[in-house]
Amino acid sequence: MTVGDGKIAQAFVAACLDELDAPKPGNVHVLAPGPRKTVADFVASAKAAAAPLTQAGARVGTRILGAVEASDAAGPRNTNLGIILLCAPLAAAAERVTPDLRAALAARLETLDREDARLGFRAIALAAPGGLGTAPRHDVHEPATVTLWEAMAEAADRDRIARQYVSDFADVFELGEPLLNAMLTRSAEAKWATLAVYLAFLSSFPDSHVVREHGAAIGEEVRRRAAEFARRLEQAGEPEALVPDLLGWDAALKQRGINPGTSADLTVATLFVHRLRSILPPPRNSD
Repeated sequence: MTVGDGKIAQAFVAACLDELDAPKPGNVHVLAPGPRKTVADFVASAKAAAAPLTQAGARVGTRILGAVEASDAAGPRNTNLGIILLCAPLAAAAERVTPDLRAALAARLETLDREDARLGFRAIALAAPGGLGTAPRHDVHEPATVTLWEAMAEAADRDRIARQYVSDFADVFELGEPLLNAMLTRSAEAKWATLAVYLAFLSSFPDSHVVREHGAAIGEEVRRRAAEFARRLEQAGEPEALVPDLLGWDAALKQRGINPGTSADLTVATLFVHRLRSILPPPRNSD
């Protein structure tokens, strides 16, 4: 028995829209565009990527390449590569009707092979993300000589998205999802729970996209500032009161060309997992 790809596609698009609702400093959101991309660009890319990313029975590499090709045809290049890399294996795992989504994900990650790497490399080269893909070993512009899992393992120390592949998405399931669930019980507006998850990722470790483009010192500077906002959000009686300061930091980051894209991508993956829970059977009570 499998979950229909239509429901998984709807969950994916909904997760992308959820992420855009939150005023995430440095990223595109409904209150402020980015330097070169808008909310409309991300919405169009999400809708275009949904069908190939959730194609029933497709291998993970096929989903990644198809989603990147569709996304690039719909809007600016590399609008959502990180989101696609994270959500493709989650979508594949969710096809099985099981209450243990993480176990199903781990099983899919174990099957990633050299063909998945070939297709994934093509997708990354097509998206042409700044600073990503060129490496002493397993360069995406060269023929794949390892499995996709092995390629991600090679990059795991320098890229947080790659690290998810070799940790069974530890950041998503152990940090993002529990916090999202806790915050959703506190706030009537889901955007504040989304923001809390984003700030948690951004403050728990330097954003690997920021580090790749601006260096470790800037990555640490951003992490420390995110930790301040995470504390303020946790303590806020009225989160709306934080918006002016959030938008001020948002504008300052964008003026400097600093985009914490990895933290935003991990946030979408967390929201996708949350949405998938609604179409999968609930975990059995262990009592």
